[in-house]
Amino acid sequence: MSLRIEVSKDILLWALSRVPYRQEDFDVVFPRFKLWLSGQKKPTIKQLADFCRKVHLPFGYLFLDRPLEERNPIPYFRTEGESKITLNVLDTIKLLQNRQVWLRNYLEENEYRPLDFVGRYRNTSDCKIIVKDIRKAFQLLEDWASNFKTWWKALEYLTNRAEEVGIVVIFNSVVGNNPRRKIEVEECRGFVLVDNYAPFMFINSADAKSAQLFTIVHELAHIWIGLSAGFNLRRMLPADDPGERLCDKVAAEFLVPEKLFNEVWNELQDFNRLSQFFKVSQIVIARRAFDLGKIQKDTFFHFYDQYQKQEYTKREGTKGGNFYHLQKKRLGLGFAKSVHQAAREGKLLYRDAYYLTGLFGKSYRRFVNLYSL
Repeated sequence: MSLRIEVSKDILLWALSRVPYRQEDFDVVFPRFKLWLSGQKKPTIKQLADFCRKVHLPFGYLFLDRPLEERNPIPYFRTEGESKITLNVLDTIKLLQNRQVWLRNYLEENEYRPLDFVGRYRNTSDCKIIVKDIRKAFQLLEDWASNFKTWWKALEYLTNRAEEVGIVVIFNSVVGNNPRRKIEVEECRGFVLVDNYAPFMFINSADAKSAQLFTIVHELAHIWIGLSAGFNLRRMLPADDPGERLCDKVAAEFLVPEKLFNEVWNELQDFNRLSQFFKVSQIVIARRAFDLGKIQKDTFFHFYDQYQKQEYTKREGTKGGNFYHLQKKRLGLGFAKSVHQAAREGKLLYRDAYYLTGLFGKSYRRFVNLYSL
């Protein structure tokens, strides 16, 4: 006979509240839950373990005296609505925080120097000064993007430059490698964990590439002003917060400099041609035109909505891809290199390297061989 255990009703309700289920799904996934709540039946250990797996809760949490008050680990800014984040975003932040703690300790122990650009402009509100310094750190000219045929290539290049200066850049749209735990774009476009040794930035890879380019520069601005934060940038507009508005201005000025935009606007006045000129997406051009008073708010929103529909259609049917290429994007090559170097030097057990990367056994070995780590 299986051992049955009594669990507090408050704990059970709290555990379930962390994961949104529709009523019809709830009744299928947890058919015995109502009996547990009413006390008509107690759950077995196996049933509780299955319940914890489905609500993504450590088993021991079921036996707390009271529900935990789970707070956002970093400030979270929304264009509109409350700032509370979903469990999938929360768990992703915690996952990257764990990686960041390990990487910071590793770099300090090996006498790496802190990154001098982190928080350099925490007391500055001039977006153009920050833009100039980011370009200097990345060794980029004002027209750097003109060297690329497409803004897709510009995004790839900017990502590589960020990694080269010591920023870990993560592209993912699920928690770790779990395809059943998706991170919706409307919930999170990105977040950044500021640290003067190991800054981490997360970009939602389910988002349109056009928005990712804007997001990565927005996050760079957060690093330069020394502010960890998450954001959804709904319709590419910032939350009503001074820091968010500053980071937004930095992203716009970095990608489409105001002076140059004003010079070419009267001649071109076409989002497609301007997009080709600046090597950014049409949506970034439209946003810049709105910021600088070239178009009205309603015009921008109409264009944004139509453009996003087109981008979504293009993304349909693009699921899948090379597993190891995905891992490179989900881990950040700089982070993966540090983990493997520590393992080779005997400073980290391979068991722990597997845990940090989420890659195990043959998958781990093939990954490090493929990218010559």
